[in-house]
This record gives sequence, structure tokens and C-alpha cells, in this order.
Amino acid sequence: MRYYRIVGAAVGAILSCATPASAQATPQAVDSSLRPTARPVTDAETVSRSGVTLVSLSAVRPVLRPANTVAAGMAVEASVSNQGFANWIRGFRGRALSTGISARTFDRAFRGIQYNTSVVRKDRNQSEFTKQIWEYLDFAVSPSRVTNGRKMVRKYGRTLNRIEAHYGVDKEVVTAIWGMESAYGARRGDTPLIEALATLAYDGRRGRFFEKQLVAALKILEAGDVAPRSMTGSWAGAMGHTQFIPTSYLAYAVDFTGDGKRDIWSENPTDALASTAAYLKRFGWRKGQPWGVEVLLPAGFNNARATRKLRQNPAAWAAEGVVGIDGRPVPNFGPGSILLPAGTQGAAFMIFHNFGVIERYNKADAYVIGVGHLADRIKGGPPIQASWPRQYESTSDREKKEIQLLLKRKGFGVTTVDGVVGPETTQAIRAYQKSRGLTRDGYPSKQLLKDLRRR
Repeated sequence: MRYYRIVGAAVGAILSCATPASAQATPQAVDSSLRPTARPVTDAETVSRSGVTLVSLSAVRPVLRPANTVAAGMAVEASVSNQGFANWIRGFRGRALSTGISARTFDRAFRGIQYNTSVVRKDRNQSEFTKQIWEYLDFAVSPSRVTNGRKMVRKYGRTLNRIEAHYGVDKEVVTAIWGMESAYGARRGDTPLIEALATLAYDGRRGRFFEKQLVAALKILEAGDVAPRSMTGSWAGAMGHTQFIPTSYLAYAVDFTGDGKRDIWSENPTDALASTAAYLKRFGWRKGQPWGVEVLLPAGFNNARATRKLRQNPAAWAAEGVVGIDGRPVPNFGPGSILLPAGTQGAAFMIFHNFGVIERYNKADAYVIGVGHLADRIKGGPPIQASWPRQYESTSDREKKEIQLLLKRKGFGVTTVDGVVGPETTQAIRAYQKSRGLTRDGYPSKQLLKDLRRR
């Protein structure tokens, strides 16, 4: 759940935000997430604390009347030095209570919170540069992550088998999402969620989104699934082992342990893993079908056919010379498309229905490939066989926008200049490359930008 920019065919899709069951940024899954992408860290590393702590609170479940001396109709003042933030909390309290949140839950949740400048700083200072897909996969499917994933499958084998049997979602995929989202629970985030979400809702840049998440977080507290002091996560609101945002939690989290709570925060990952499986099942996971397979393209393959709009059975692709990495036709897993995440100079994949299901967690192609390939490796599969065009340098959001603008000015079919390299931009790049006699890889490289600037 990076503010990621998830989209498109290239890793210009891995932005600064994420999701998932937190899932996606704008038109993504049901409840989209703007969760920032974690910086590269080792699986054993944990996220540093924000330096701000919540006052210790007591009992979790609501009772008929307040057990403390605070009157149910009286707001507890947040201990904040930012007067504007304090005023915003007073105004928000009325809006929250109008949604059914009790005064007691609200006041317990907000007691002692501060305007968190660390959260604001992180939200405003996200890097405009994004990783190339090979850089991303080097980290996402590192040897240590594969090894640790196999250990987790052994350690929680009985639980994962039960989850797989109940939801029909392959246990390796659930484990891979766990590994991608929190390094198998090692970095779940320890930022106080109410404080972070309130700060971001007040700050205003994406205020409406974060206020919606804040109301959802208060409803979680109202239900008694977690105590305010235990509701922690990333600075942008993603929670638990598999980083659900609050609205997605309300819609999809499950109590698989049967203890009466949907506890995705505890050391026991059972509810979080089952919730992830429930989420994938909700969006149509097909057990036993791969997300995709690496393929070999024939010489002279028409790269314009590498588009999500074109789906056909593996036999039809084989008739065009597209075969598995072993040189044999791909088994009939249903209709598939060809994906070239780094243009023609990198690996090629035939992707299937389950690719789109993982996208509901995070729409970035690189994330989906990362989850799928990590699951394959955990299961004992080989590394990606093709080499990547590592000579390409990363392009920034600004540079991608410039590429789109120059293509648009030259009449190559770009309608939106947003820095998101999706199918439209990829096709425009290929058309321009064809007109210039360049390799038609559709990749938004610095070399392409230099050529566009010269013309």
C-alpha cells in the first residue's frame, strides 16, 4: 500500500506511493492507497520511530458509559502546539461524530496527539526519481528476501495451507505480498496512525483522501479491533503485516484466528495473511494460474502487439513464435498479453488474469512483477533469464513529462502530460522511434529525451 505512482508498462509506474489491500492511487482498486514506497532496506531492518509517542491508554472495547472522568459530550484537547491544527481537530470532531463515531472513541484516540512535522516532511519531500525495473527487482526479489520467504512458508506452513484452502489463493503469493509490504513483518511501521492521518488531513495537500482514511481508522477503533496506542503503521496510513489502509481494512480484513478481532498489527501474522487472501479472492484470483511467465520473442516481433489490449491464448502466441523461456509453447493458462516492462531490450512476459488481480493491491507493473516473481522464487522457480538494459539511466517525473510534451508537440498522439508512462505514451514513443529509424523499444530513456530535444 509508495506516494506511488502506479501505472503503465514501465517502472515510471513505481512512484512514491503504494497500496493494497491498501492498494492504489487514483483509479486503482476499490479503496486506493497513496502509501509511500519504502526505501530499500534489508529484510531485518525496521522503520525508525517518528520521535513522537502516544499517551498510554487503557481499555479498548467501547462501554456503555465513559469509565473515566471525561464527559461523553466534551472533547479532549489534543496536546498540540500548532493552534491551527488544534482548531482543525475541533472542527473535525463534529464531522467524525456525525458518521457514527462515539465521543468516547474520538476523545481517546486524539488524547495527546501532536501535529507531526516528520510526517509532513516525508509527504512533501518525496523524490521525483523512480527506480528502473531491474533496480526495483534487484531489491524486491533479493536473495535474502527469497530465502526469508521460504523460511516463512515453512514456519507458518500450517496456517498458510489453511488460508490457501479456505480462500483458494496460492500461499506463495500471499507470502510474497507479505515480503514486499513489510519484509515479512520486520518493518510494519511504528508511526501513530491517528496522529499521522490527522496531520495529513489537516495539511491539506490530499486532505480529503486522508480525512476519509482517518474516519475509517476511528471506526476500526470503535469496533475494538485494536487499541489507539497499538494502531501504528507507515507515515501515510498503511497498517500491519500486509499494509492495509483503513478503508480497505474495513472492507476486506478478516478474523481468521477466531478471537473476535481482525488483528493485523500483532506479532502473529495470521489475520493479516488471511485478509490479503480474502482481498485477492474478492477480485477474482484463480488458484494455480500464474500471474505471468517469462517468454522469448521471435526476431522481428511487432512490438505494437505488446499491449494489454491484445489478449489471446498461448497457442495463438506460439503461432507467432512467442514461446516459453524453455523454447516450448506456454501451457494454456487462458488468454494472455505480452508485457515488455523495459522495452525490447529487457525481459518479456506473457501475463494472465491474475496479473490484474495483483494490480488491485498496487497498480505498478514493477510491483506486480515483483510479487509474482518473488512468489515463483519462493516456490522454487528460477530467476528471470533475460538481461536488462542496465545502460539506461533513471528518468525523473519532470523528464517523463518533458518527453510526453515534446511528443505531443511533434504530433505523436500524446493527450495527457502527467509523467505516467502508460500504453499511450509507450505507443507514441515507438511511433517516434520508427520515424527516426531508432530501435522501437517504447522506453522513456534519457537517450530518447536527448533525441527529442535535438529535433
